[in-house]
Amino acid sequence: MPQRATGDRPELKPVNVSAAAIDIGSKMHMAAVNPDCTDIPVRAFGTFTQDLHDLADWFSACGVTSVAMESTGVYWIPAYEILEQRGFEVILVNGRYAKNVPGRKTDVSDAAWLRQLHSYGLLRGSFRPDAEIATLRAYLRQRERLVEYAAAHIQHMQKALMEMNLQLHHVVSDITGATGMRIIRAIVAGERNPDVLATYRDVRCHSSTETIRAALVGNDRHEHVFALSQSLELYDVYQAKMLDCDRKLEVLIAALGNKGAKPIGKLSKPRIKTKQINTPTFDVRTALYGVLGVDLTEIHGLGPSLALKLIGECGTDLRAWPSAKHFTSWLCLAPGNKISGGKVLSSRTRRSSSRAAALLRLAATTVGRSDTALGAFYRRLSLRAGKSKAVTATARKIAVLFYNTLRHGMSYRDPGADQYEQQYRSRVLANLQRRAKSLGFVLQAIPTDANPAVS
Repeated sequence: MPQRATGDRPELKPVNVSAAAIDIGSKMHMAAVNPDCTDIPVRAFGTFTQDLHDLADWFSACGVTSVAMESTGVYWIPAYEILEQRGFEVILVNGRYAKNVPGRKTDVSDAAWLRQLHSYGLLRGSFRPDAEIATLRAYLRQRERLVEYAAAHIQHMQKALMEMNLQLHHVVSDITGATGMRIIRAIVAGERNPDVLATYRDVRCHSSTETIRAALVGNDRHEHVFALSQSLELYDVYQAKMLDCDRKLEVLIAALGNKGAKPIGKLSKPRIKTKQINTPTFDVRTALYGVLGVDLTEIHGLGPSLALKLIGECGTDLRAWPSAKHFTSWLCLAPGNKISGGKVLSSRTRRSSSRAAALLRLAATTVGRSDTALGAFYRRLSLRAGKSKAVTATARKIAVLFYNTLRHGMSYRDPGADQYEQQYRSRVLANLQRRAKSLGFVLQAIPTDANPAVS
Protein backbone atom coordinates (compact mmCIF):
# COMPACT_ATOMS: atom_id res chain seq x y z
CA MET A 1 0.00 0.00 0.00
CA PRO A 2 1.64 3.27 -1.04
CA GLN A 3 2.41 5.66 1.77
CA ARG A 4 0.71 9.00 1.83
CA ALA A 5 3.04 11.86 1.02
CA THR A 6 3.63 14.34 3.81
CA GLY A 7 2.87 17.15 1.40
CA ASP A 8 -0.74 15.97 1.16
CA ARG A 9 -1.44 16.97 4.75
CA PRO A 10 -3.78 19.93 5.08
CA GLU A 11 -1.92 22.99 6.24
CA LEU A 12 -2.98 24.88 9.35
CA LYS A 13 -4.33 28.18 8.11
CA PRO A 14 -4.32 31.39 10.18
CA VAL A 15 -7.73 32.49 11.41
CA ASN A 16 -6.54 35.88 12.63
CA VAL A 17 -3.94 37.44 10.33
CA SER A 18 -4.18 40.76 12.22
CA ALA A 19 -2.98 39.19 15.45
CA ALA A 20 -0.07 40.50 17.49
CA ALA A 21 1.63 39.42 20.70
CA ILE A 22 3.73 40.95 23.47
CA ASP A 23 6.34 39.28 25.62
CA ILE A 24 5.95 41.21 28.87
CA GLY A 25 8.99 42.28 30.89
CA SER A 26 9.74 44.61 33.78
CA LYS A 27 11.94 47.02 31.77
CA MET A 28 11.14 46.09 28.17
CA HIS A 29 8.24 44.65 26.19
CA MET A 30 8.95 42.64 23.03
CA ALA A 31 6.11 42.98 20.49
CA ALA A 32 5.55 40.87 17.37
CA VAL A 33 3.22 41.42 14.39
CA ASN A 34 2.53 39.64 11.10
CA PRO A 35 5.79 39.55 9.05
CA ASP A 36 3.83 40.33 5.87
CA CYS A 37 2.88 43.84 7.03
CA THR A 38 6.31 45.21 7.96
CA ASP A 39 10.03 44.64 7.40
CA ILE A 40 10.72 44.42 11.17
CA PRO A 41 8.05 42.13 12.61
CA VAL A 42 9.50 42.10 16.15
CA ARG A 43 10.35 45.31 18.00
CA ALA A 44 11.31 46.21 21.56
CA PHE A 45 9.49 48.92 23.49
CA GLY A 46 10.12 50.42 26.91
CA THR A 47 7.70 50.34 29.80
CA PHE A 48 7.13 54.09 30.21
CA THR A 49 3.67 55.40 29.40
CA GLN A 50 4.84 57.13 26.22
CA ASP A 51 6.52 53.90 25.12
CA LEU A 52 3.23 52.04 25.55
CA HIS A 53 1.42 54.64 23.43
CA ASP A 54 4.15 54.26 20.78
CA LEU A 55 3.51 50.52 20.89
CA ALA A 56 -0.20 51.12 20.31
CA ASP A 57 0.60 53.46 17.39
CA TRP A 58 2.83 50.79 15.82
CA PHE A 59 0.07 48.20 16.17
CA SER A 60 -2.39 50.57 14.50
CA ALA A 61 0.01 51.21 11.62
CA CYS A 62 0.42 47.45 11.11
CA GLY A 63 -3.35 46.85 11.07
CA VAL A 64 -3.42 44.87 14.32
CA THR A 65 -6.85 44.21 15.82
CA SER A 66 -6.13 41.58 18.50
CA VAL A 67 -3.21 41.35 20.93
CA ALA A 68 -2.16 38.45 23.16
CA MET A 69 0.10 38.80 26.18
CA GLU A 70 1.16 36.63 29.08
CA SER A 71 0.14 37.46 32.63
CA THR A 72 3.61 38.18 34.02
CA GLY A 73 3.38 39.55 37.57
CA VAL A 74 1.72 42.97 37.51
CA TYR A 75 3.82 44.27 34.60
CA TRP A 76 1.07 43.45 32.10
CA ILE A 77 -1.54 45.73 33.70
CA PRO A 78 -0.41 49.13 32.25
CA ALA A 79 0.04 47.69 28.75
CA TYR A 80 -3.31 45.88 28.95
CA GLU A 81 -5.22 48.97 30.07
CA ILE A 82 -3.66 51.33 27.50
CA LEU A 83 -4.17 48.93 24.59
CA GLU A 84 -7.76 48.30 25.69
CA GLN A 85 -8.40 52.04 25.86
CA ARG A 86 -7.01 52.39 22.32
CA GLY A 87 -9.60 49.94 21.00
CA PHE A 88 -7.60 46.73 20.66
CA GLU A 89 -8.97 43.34 21.63
CA VAL A 90 -6.54 42.19 24.31
CA ILE A 91 -6.46 38.66 25.72
CA LEU A 92 -4.47 37.54 28.72
CA VAL A 93 -2.82 34.13 28.32
CA ASN A 94 -1.56 31.70 30.91
CA GLY A 95 2.16 31.22 30.28
CA ARG A 96 2.06 27.43 30.64
CA TYR A 97 -0.13 27.15 27.53
CA ALA A 98 2.57 28.69 25.31
CA LYS A 99 5.88 27.69 26.91
CA ASN A 100 5.85 23.94 26.30
CA VAL A 101 7.92 24.14 23.13
CA PRO A 102 11.72 23.50 23.24
CA GLY A 103 14.20 25.92 21.71
CA ARG A 104 12.20 29.11 22.19
CA LYS A 105 13.92 30.74 25.13
CA THR A 106 14.62 34.31 23.97
CA ASP A 107 12.28 37.27 24.16
CA VAL A 108 12.22 37.62 20.36
CA SER A 109 11.33 33.98 19.73
CA ASP A 110 8.79 34.02 22.59
CA ALA A 111 6.96 37.00 21.12
CA ALA A 112 6.99 35.55 17.59
CA TRP A 113 5.79 32.15 18.79
CA LEU A 114 3.03 33.71 20.89
CA ARG A 115 1.87 35.73 17.87
CA GLN A 116 1.86 32.63 15.66
CA LEU A 117 -0.24 30.68 18.15
CA HIS A 118 -2.65 33.59 18.46
CA SER A 119 -2.97 33.91 14.68
CA TYR A 120 -3.99 30.24 14.49
CA GLY A 121 -6.57 30.71 17.24
CA LEU A 122 -4.78 28.31 19.59
CA LEU A 123 -4.67 30.61 22.62
CA ARG A 124 -7.43 30.87 25.17
CA GLY A 125 -7.80 34.13 27.04
CA SER A 126 -8.11 34.25 30.82
CA PHE A 127 -11.24 35.64 32.42
CA ARG A 128 -11.11 39.34 33.25
CA PRO A 129 -14.22 41.22 34.45
CA ASP A 130 -15.36 44.52 33.03
CA ALA A 131 -13.89 47.83 34.19
CA GLU A 132 -16.39 48.53 36.99
CA ILE A 133 -16.05 45.08 38.54
CA ALA A 134 -12.25 45.34 38.21
CA THR A 135 -12.43 48.61 40.16
CA LEU A 136 -14.60 46.94 42.80
CA ARG A 137 -12.12 44.09 43.05
CA ALA A 138 -9.21 46.51 43.47
CA TYR A 139 -10.94 48.27 46.39
CA LEU A 140 -11.80 44.94 48.03
CA ARG A 141 -8.25 43.62 47.71
CA GLN A 142 -6.85 46.88 49.09
CA ARG A 143 -9.22 46.63 52.05
CA GLU A 144 -8.17 43.04 52.62
CA ARG A 145 -4.53 44.12 52.81
CA LEU A 146 -5.44 46.83 55.32
CA VAL A 147 -7.18 44.23 57.49
CA GLU A 148 -4.00 42.13 57.44
CA TYR A 149 -1.85 45.14 58.37
CA ALA A 150 -4.19 46.04 61.23
CA ALA A 151 -4.11 42.44 62.48
CA ALA A 152 -0.31 42.62 62.75
CA HIS A 153 -0.56 45.67 65.03
CA ILE A 154 -3.17 43.92 67.18
CA GLN A 155 -0.52 41.27 67.81
CA HIS A 156 1.98 44.01 68.64
CA MET A 157 -0.43 45.50 71.19
CA GLN A 158 -0.98 42.11 72.77
CA LYS A 159 2.78 41.53 72.97
CA ALA A 160 3.30 44.89 74.69
CA LEU A 161 0.54 44.06 77.21
CA MET A 162 2.16 40.71 77.92
CA GLU A 163 5.53 42.37 78.51
CA MET A 164 3.78 44.60 81.04
CA ASN A 165 2.16 41.44 82.52
CA LEU A 166 -1.31 42.82 81.87
CA GLN A 167 -3.34 39.67 81.16
CA LEU A 168 -6.08 41.50 79.29
CA HIS A 169 -6.44 38.85 76.56
CA HIS A 170 -7.28 36.25 79.23
CA VAL A 171 -10.31 38.13 80.57
CA VAL A 172 -11.77 39.51 77.32
CA SER A 173 -12.44 37.53 74.16
CA ASP A 174 -11.08 40.28 71.88
CA ILE A 175 -8.76 43.07 72.96
CA THR A 176 -10.12 45.22 70.09
CA GLY A 177 -13.65 44.96 71.47
CA ALA A 178 -15.42 47.61 73.51
CA THR A 179 -13.85 46.69 76.87
CA GLY A 180 -10.37 46.03 75.50
CA MET A 181 -10.03 49.25 73.51
CA ARG A 182 -11.31 51.41 76.38
CA ILE A 183 -8.72 49.92 78.72
CA ILE A 184 -5.87 50.14 76.19
CA ARG A 185 -6.63 53.77 75.37
CA ALA A 186 -6.76 54.58 79.07
CA ILE A 187 -3.37 52.93 79.63
CA VAL A 188 -1.84 54.89 76.74
CA ALA A 189 -3.38 58.08 78.15
CA GLY A 190 -1.51 57.49 81.43
CA GLU A 191 -3.96 55.62 83.66
CA ARG A 192 -2.32 52.89 85.77
CA ASN A 193 -4.79 52.27 88.62
CA PRO A 194 -6.35 48.78 88.17
CA ASP A 195 -9.50 49.87 89.99
CA VAL A 196 -10.06 52.71 87.52
CA LEU A 197 -9.17 50.56 84.51
CA ALA A 198 -11.65 47.88 85.59
CA THR A 199 -14.48 50.43 85.49
CA TYR A 200 -14.13 50.58 81.70
CA ARG A 201 -15.68 47.11 81.53
CA ASP A 202 -18.59 46.88 79.07
CA VAL A 203 -21.84 45.49 80.44
CA ARG A 204 -21.73 42.70 77.83
CA CYS A 205 -18.35 41.44 79.01
CA HIS A 206 -18.54 37.97 80.62
CA SER A 207 -15.66 38.58 83.06
CA SER A 208 -16.45 40.37 86.29
CA THR A 209 -14.97 43.67 87.37
CA GLU A 210 -12.89 41.92 90.06
CA THR A 211 -11.41 39.50 87.52
CA ILE A 212 -10.50 42.32 85.15
CA ARG A 213 -8.95 44.31 88.01
CA ALA A 214 -6.75 41.35 89.00
CA ALA A 215 -5.60 40.88 85.40
CA LEU A 216 -4.58 44.56 85.08
CA VAL A 217 -2.02 44.58 87.90
CA GLY A 218 1.30 44.64 86.08
CA ASN A 219 4.66 46.28 85.46
CA ASP A 220 4.26 49.58 83.61
CA ARG A 221 7.73 50.13 82.18
CA HIS A 222 8.02 53.14 79.86
CA GLU A 223 9.42 51.24 76.86
CA HIS A 224 6.49 48.81 76.88
CA VAL A 225 3.96 51.62 77.14
CA PHE A 226 5.72 53.37 74.25
CA ALA A 227 5.44 50.23 72.08
CA LEU A 228 1.76 49.89 73.03
CA SER A 229 1.12 53.53 72.14
CA GLN A 230 2.72 53.26 68.71
CA SER A 231 0.91 50.01 67.89
CA LEU A 232 -2.40 51.59 68.89
CA GLU A 233 -1.75 54.64 66.68
CA LEU A 234 -0.90 52.46 63.68
CA TYR A 235 -3.99 50.30 64.32
CA ASP A 236 -6.17 53.43 64.32
CA VAL A 237 -4.55 54.60 61.08
CA TYR A 238 -5.43 51.36 59.30
CA GLN A 239 -8.95 51.45 60.71
CA ALA A 240 -9.38 54.94 59.24
CA LYS A 241 -8.06 53.76 55.87
CA MET A 242 -10.53 50.87 55.94
CA LEU A 243 -13.34 53.39 56.43
CA ASP A 244 -12.10 55.25 53.33
CA CYS A 245 -12.28 51.98 51.36
CA ASP A 246 -15.80 51.39 52.69
CA ARG A 247 -16.93 54.78 51.38
CA LYS A 248 -15.46 54.02 47.95
CA LEU A 249 -17.16 50.62 47.91
CA GLU A 250 -20.51 52.05 48.96
CA VAL A 251 -20.45 54.69 46.21
CA LEU A 252 -19.36 52.18 43.56
CA ILE A 253 -22.01 49.60 44.51
CA ALA A 254 -24.69 52.30 44.50
CA ALA A 255 -23.61 53.31 40.98
CA LEU A 256 -23.85 49.68 39.85
CA GLY A 257 -27.32 49.45 41.37
CA ASN A 258 -28.50 52.53 39.50
CA LYS A 259 -27.47 51.03 36.15
CA GLY A 260 -29.15 47.65 36.68
CA ALA A 261 -32.82 46.72 36.80
CA LYS A 262 -34.65 47.34 40.03
CA PRO A 263 -35.11 44.21 42.18
CA ILE A 264 -38.58 42.68 42.37
CA GLY A 265 -39.89 41.96 45.83
CA LYS A 266 -38.77 42.87 49.30
CA LEU A 267 -35.57 41.65 50.89
CA SER A 268 -36.26 39.09 53.61
CA LYS A 269 -34.93 39.40 57.14
CA PRO A 270 -31.30 38.40 57.60
CA ARG A 271 -30.63 34.91 58.88
CA ILE A 272 -27.82 36.09 61.20
CA LYS A 273 -28.20 39.46 62.90
CA THR A 274 -24.82 39.66 64.66
CA LYS A 275 -22.20 41.72 62.82
CA GLN A 276 -18.98 39.95 61.98
CA ILE A 277 -15.53 41.39 62.65
CA ASN A 278 -13.81 43.43 59.92
CA THR A 279 -16.90 43.63 57.72
CA PRO A 280 -17.69 46.86 55.84
CA THR A 281 -19.51 49.53 57.82
CA PHE A 282 -22.43 49.89 55.37
CA ASP A 283 -25.29 47.45 54.75
CA VAL A 284 -23.63 45.14 52.22
CA ARG A 285 -26.58 42.76 51.96
CA THR A 286 -29.07 45.47 50.96
CA ALA A 287 -26.58 47.08 48.59
CA LEU A 288 -25.90 43.76 46.81
CA TYR A 289 -29.61 43.02 46.55
CA GLY A 290 -30.07 46.36 44.80
CA VAL A 291 -27.42 45.39 42.24
CA LEU A 292 -28.20 41.71 41.68
CA GLY A 293 -31.91 41.46 42.40
CA VAL A 294 -31.27 38.20 44.28
CA ASP A 295 -30.17 37.47 47.83
CA LEU A 296 -26.93 35.47 47.79
CA THR A 297 -26.93 35.19 51.58
CA GLU A 298 -29.79 32.68 51.34
CA ILE A 299 -27.06 30.17 50.48
CA HIS A 300 -25.68 28.90 53.77
CA GLY A 301 -22.02 29.74 54.16
CA LEU A 302 -22.22 32.95 52.10
CA GLY A 303 -22.38 35.96 54.38
CA PRO A 304 -22.73 39.50 52.98
CA SER A 305 -19.00 40.23 53.10
CA LEU A 306 -18.01 36.93 51.47
CA ALA A 307 -20.69 37.32 48.80
CA LEU A 308 -19.34 40.80 47.99
CA LYS A 309 -15.82 39.39 47.59
CA LEU A 310 -17.13 36.68 45.26
CA ILE A 311 -18.84 39.32 43.13
CA GLY A 312 -15.57 41.23 43.02
CA GLU A 313 -13.73 38.14 41.75
CA CYS A 314 -16.35 36.71 39.35
CA GLY A 315 -18.48 39.73 38.42
CA THR A 316 -22.25 40.07 38.19
CA ASP A 317 -22.57 38.51 34.73
CA LEU A 318 -21.61 34.83 34.61
CA ARG A 319 -22.36 34.30 30.92
CA ALA A 320 -18.65 33.75 30.34
CA TRP A 321 -19.32 30.22 31.63
CA PRO A 322 -22.07 28.41 29.68
CA SER A 323 -23.00 26.14 32.59
CA ALA A 324 -22.29 25.50 36.24
CA LYS A 325 -19.91 22.71 35.20
CA HIS A 326 -17.78 25.17 33.26
CA PHE A 327 -17.81 27.53 36.25
CA THR A 328 -16.69 24.89 38.76
CA SER A 329 -14.04 23.66 36.32
CA TRP A 330 -12.67 27.22 36.03
CA LEU A 331 -12.52 27.35 39.83
CA CYS A 332 -10.61 24.02 39.86
CA LEU A 333 -13.27 22.54 42.14
CA ALA A 334 -14.49 19.90 39.68
CA PRO A 335 -12.88 16.42 39.52
CA GLY A 336 -10.21 15.95 36.88
CA ASN A 337 -10.65 13.63 33.91
CA LYS A 338 -7.23 12.26 32.98
CA ILE A 339 -8.25 9.24 30.88
CA SER A 340 -6.04 7.11 28.63
CA GLY A 341 -7.09 3.93 26.86
CA GLY A 342 -10.50 4.08 28.48
CA LYS A 343 -8.93 3.98 31.95
CA VAL A 344 -9.21 6.82 34.44
CA LEU A 345 -5.65 7.71 35.43
CA SER A 346 -6.53 10.44 37.88
CA SER A 347 -9.59 12.39 38.99
CA ARG A 348 -7.87 14.77 41.39
CA THR A 349 -8.78 18.44 41.21
CA ARG A 350 -6.20 20.77 39.73
CA ARG A 351 -4.21 23.09 41.94
CA SER A 352 -5.33 26.68 41.80
CA SER A 353 -4.49 30.05 43.32
CA SER A 354 -7.96 31.41 42.57
CA ARG A 355 -9.21 33.78 45.25
CA ALA A 356 -12.80 32.84 44.43
CA ALA A 357 -12.06 29.16 45.06
CA ALA A 358 -10.39 30.04 48.36
CA LEU A 359 -13.48 32.01 49.41
CA LEU A 360 -15.75 29.09 48.53
CA ARG A 361 -13.56 26.70 50.53
CA LEU A 362 -13.85 29.06 53.49
CA ALA A 363 -17.63 29.02 53.10
CA ALA A 364 -17.58 25.20 52.98
CA THR A 365 -15.59 25.03 56.21
CA THR A 366 -18.07 27.36 57.89
CA VAL A 367 -21.18 25.54 56.69
CA GLY A 368 -19.76 22.20 57.81
CA ARG A 369 -20.60 23.10 61.41
CA SER A 370 -24.21 24.08 60.66
CA ASP A 371 -27.41 22.03 60.93
CA THR A 372 -28.15 22.27 57.21
CA ALA A 373 -28.21 19.95 54.22
CA LEU A 374 -24.82 21.23 53.12
CA GLY A 375 -23.49 20.71 56.63
CA ALA A 376 -24.78 17.13 56.70
CA PHE A 377 -23.18 16.47 53.30
CA TYR A 378 -19.86 17.86 54.54
CA ARG A 379 -19.88 15.74 57.71
CA ARG A 380 -20.84 12.53 55.88
CA LEU A 381 -18.14 12.96 53.26
CA SER A 382 -15.60 14.04 55.88
CA LEU A 383 -16.01 10.74 57.72
CA ARG A 384 -15.69 8.70 54.54
CA ALA A 385 -13.06 10.55 52.49
CA GLY A 386 -11.40 13.06 54.81
CA LYS A 387 -11.84 16.74 55.51
CA SER A 388 -9.80 17.96 52.54
CA LYS A 389 -12.02 16.24 49.98
CA ALA A 390 -15.13 17.18 51.94
CA VAL A 391 -14.17 20.87 51.79
CA THR A 392 -13.59 20.69 48.03
CA ALA A 393 -16.85 18.84 47.34
CA THR A 394 -18.90 21.17 49.54
CA ALA A 395 -17.24 24.21 47.98
CA ARG A 396 -18.26 22.89 44.58
CA LYS A 397 -21.88 22.55 45.71
CA ILE A 398 -21.86 26.14 47.01
CA ALA A 399 -20.31 27.30 43.71
CA VAL A 400 -23.14 25.62 41.77
CA LEU A 401 -25.74 27.31 43.99
CA PHE A 402 -23.95 30.65 43.56
CA TYR A 403 -23.91 30.23 39.78
CA ASN A 404 -27.57 29.21 39.49
CA THR A 405 -28.69 32.01 41.81
CA LEU A 406 -26.76 34.71 39.98
CA ARG A 407 -27.22 33.42 36.42
CA HIS A 408 -30.76 32.02 36.52
CA GLY A 409 -32.29 33.82 39.51
CA MET A 410 -32.75 30.61 41.52
CA SER A 411 -34.10 31.03 45.05
CA TYR A 412 -32.40 28.60 47.41
CA ARG A 413 -34.25 27.10 50.37
CA ASP A 414 -32.32 24.78 52.65
CA PRO A 415 -34.14 21.44 53.11
CA GLY A 416 -32.41 20.79 56.43
CA ALA A 417 -30.02 18.15 57.69
CA ASP A 418 -32.77 15.66 58.60
CA GLN A 419 -34.27 15.67 55.12
CA TYR A 420 -30.83 15.27 53.56
CA GLU A 421 -30.10 12.26 55.77
CA GLN A 422 -33.47 10.75 54.82
CA GLN A 423 -32.77 11.22 51.11
CA TYR A 424 -29.31 9.72 51.53
CA ARG A 425 -30.77 6.69 53.34
CA SER A 426 -33.36 6.18 50.59
CA ARG A 427 -30.66 6.38 47.92
CA VAL A 428 -28.44 3.84 49.69
CA LEU A 429 -31.40 1.50 50.19
CA ALA A 430 -32.36 1.68 46.51
CA ASN A 431 -28.78 0.83 45.50
CA LEU A 432 -28.74 -2.17 47.85
CA GLN A 433 -32.06 -3.44 46.50
CA ARG A 434 -30.80 -3.15 42.92
CA ARG A 435 -27.57 -5.02 43.70
CA ALA A 436 -29.45 -7.75 45.60
CA LYS A 437 -31.85 -8.21 42.69
CA SER A 438 -28.97 -8.54 40.23
CA LEU A 439 -27.57 -11.37 42.39
CA GLY A 440 -30.92 -13.14 42.66
CA PHE A 441 -31.84 -12.06 46.18
CA VAL A 442 -34.57 -9.91 47.68
CA LEU A 443 -34.00 -7.58 50.61
CA GLN A 444 -36.45 -7.87 53.45
CA ALA A 445 -36.84 -5.32 56.21
CA ILE A 446 -36.56 -6.44 59.83
CA PRO A 447 -39.83 -5.78 61.71
CA THR A 448 -39.35 -3.02 64.22
CA ASP A 449 -41.59 -4.73 66.82
CA ALA A 450 -39.72 -8.04 66.67
CA ASN A 451 -38.04 -9.06 69.93
CA PRO A 452 -34.32 -9.87 69.75
CA ALA A 453 -33.36 -13.48 70.18
CA VAL A 454 -32.19 -14.47 73.64
CA SER A 455 -29.09 -16.70 73.74
